[in-house]
Amino acid sequence: MKFVTFKTQEAKETRFGFKSSERIIDIGLVAKWLHEKNNDDRFINIPTSLHRALENWDENFNLLKILECSYLKEDQNSYSFKESELIILPPIINPPAFRDFYAFEQHVKAARKLRNLEMHPDWYKIPIFYFSNPNCCFGHGENIPYPNNTTELDFELEFAVIIGNGGSNLRSNEAGKVIAGYTILNDWSSRNLQRDEMPMSLGPAKGKDFASSFGPYMVTPDEIESARKKDGKLHLQMTCHVNGEKISDGNTNDLYHSFETMIERASMNTKLMPGEYIGSGTVGTGCILELRPENTGGWLNKGDVVTLEIERLGILENKIV
Repeated sequence: MKFVTFKTQEAKETRFGFKSSERIIDIGLVAKWLHEKNNDDRFINIPTSLHRALENWDENFNLLKILECSYLKEDQNSYSFKESELIILPPIINPPAFRDFYAFEQHVKAARKLRNLEMHPDWYKIPIFYFSNPNCCFGHGENIPYPNNTTELDFELEFAVIIGNGGSNLRSNEAGKVIAGYTILNDWSSRNLQRDEMPMSLGPAKGKDFASSFGPYMVTPDEIESARKKDGKLHLQMTCHVNGEKISDGNTNDLYHSFETMIERASMNTKLMPGEYIGSGTVGTGCILELRPENTGGWLNKGDVVTLEIERLGILENKIV
């Protein structure tokens, strides 16, 4: 299933739904409709926010799968909306935490080469991450404010998992059970600010502190499992267009550290909570830093539209203002 957090143009309260063809089924409305029309109250207590639903995800997801088969398609106007008419928000608006890993080898090599550094052998031993700002999450179609004191604004083509039931000290062979779904991630970056910070060896700070885009959906693992090949990896094409021109092309199968390994690392000595984001890091060639601004028409500017697309996960588009 593909779950969506959204608002309507008329009513600004946050809603929770799932995608059905070109429409979004509002879970609260369809549960109420089934209760009133069919005296079916099985779904009336499903939380009306994705974040809250994740707190008891195994039970709620089973109910949602039944709900998907229970409503009458011909009556959708009573409890659904055209997707194009909605304000799409990030799947989780204010996550408890957002860890972004550094798991694509090509990107790590390229970034280190630009600083005249060899590949660090310890990178292959453990997946590493930094904590990003959980309070600056943007959804598909939302405008991204151009950050102050920035001369080199960049996108980063990534994908992420959203934690369901959570857990602590998880082993990689059991970590998959806490993945509620996948989403596209754009880890916006101010390269000049980041460059000033990195020599201090404390990781990105203000260079990554202003915006991260997620969406448009949380896609459950069963929707994409058939894209997992014999090598055990998901094979999903990843692209980025800037103002309609394709400038980046990658694949999820280039991920060196699996999400299961990342979750094992992230959950060590702490508890992962429902709704947390765990990002993959940037796919190889998935940013202007790697591609070089002289090859892409320069760094990003106000008015630019950045469109990330990942096979089966959808399209995540934002305009810089």
